[in-house]
Amino acid sequence: MLALRLARGAHPLVQTRRLLVAVAAAGVGFLLLCTLGYAVGHPERSSASVLRLLWCVLPLAATVQFAVAVARTDPSTRPRPGLSAIGLGPARLTAIAAASTAVACSLGSMVALLFYLHLRGDITGLPFDGAAADLLAADQPIPLAAALTLLAVLPVVAATAAGLALRPRTAPAAPEGAEKPVPSGLPWGIALVAVGLAVETYAGRRGAADGLPLPGRFDGNPAGVLAGWVIVAVGLAMAGPGLVHGCGRLLQSVRPGATRLLAGRVLMDESRRIGRPLGVVTAVFSGTLAAAALHDTGTGPGAFGPLTGLGAALVLACTTATLLTAALESKQCRAHTTEALLRIGAPPTVLRSAALMRAGVLLAVFLPLTWAVAELAALPLTG
Repeated sequence: MLALRLARGAHPLVQTRRLLVAVAAAGVGFLLLCTLGYAVGHPERSSASVLRLLWCVLPLAATVQFAVAVARTDPSTRPRPGLSAIGLGPARLTAIAAASTAVACSLGSMVALLFYLHLRGDITGLPFDGAAADLLAADQPIPLAAALTLLAVLPVVAATAAGLALRPRTAPAAPEGAEKPVPSGLPWGIALVAVGLAVETYAGRRGAADGLPLPGRFDGNPAGVLAGWVIVAVGLAMAGPGLVHGCGRLLQSVRPGATRLLAGRVLMDESRRIGRPLGVVTAVFSGTLAAAALHDTGTGPGAFGPLTGLGAALVLACTTATLLTAALESKQCRAHTTEALLRIGAPPTVLRSAALMRAGVLLAVFLPLTWAVAELAALPLTG
């Protein structure tokens, strides 16, 4: 009840972010229910149903990542002076954040169930009732226990991930004036990217014999290609913090002025917070560019089905929203530093110039990286 009261009295922007989480959860729930409908309507194709269910893991993971990012920026779960005296310590606030995440995802799952039943024709009296009866196997009864189990997966996973991400930690005190440690995932990330591209190359040469039937009409893509892309995405997520930290060092090289020094220090401090979402977005956009290149050359699928398009749109939207939310969290964390700089007379133009400089150097590094990964991923399939 406390989580519901805090959610009701939150700022409209916070409510909007929670609503977006619920919308994403509704999309994932609808995909899971459509996969269940396919399994019910085609009992002889059990392996294809399992592969379709596994494919839904990608939008589910993207939605969980977005839900955790929204929970991290929720001001109602941020520790403040005096809250511990009324029983709202860090552990209790973490539990409230997990409960709020579960409520938002459960709301989306319920909307997905109602929409699914409406399109099947089980709920009548509204426009478009039964519009997708053939696609959703309306002639077969829905196993209620299986449907509720699938819909409960996202709220449970998202709430658990939010609780683990926001759990109280005791950070060791660093000596005054010591340099912040460099993120250590860059070499491992590069190695995983190379392994993922090698897997895609091997799978592309084998052809489409081991096709992965995706929801919709995208049935010709080898399963190894998708597995290789997932490995590439994990590698870019691991390498992202190191690349952002390197961008910060690059800005501070060769006699930096106040603006370059400020921009570089912020990138180094926030490398872990924004590096991983930025790496994931790089992987998603590179995969989108590779798919577009395959479609243009005629070697890819002729048409994307509606469910495949919905899953791809969810992954793209959730990863982009996660990056924007991480940038907002970074801004909130350095609000006291910004206020201190303004109090000592720093011009606001310096802060704006530093922000533009950070955005510029990140685009200069990650845009070519996105293009290069997309070209390398599409090369074995187009050749």
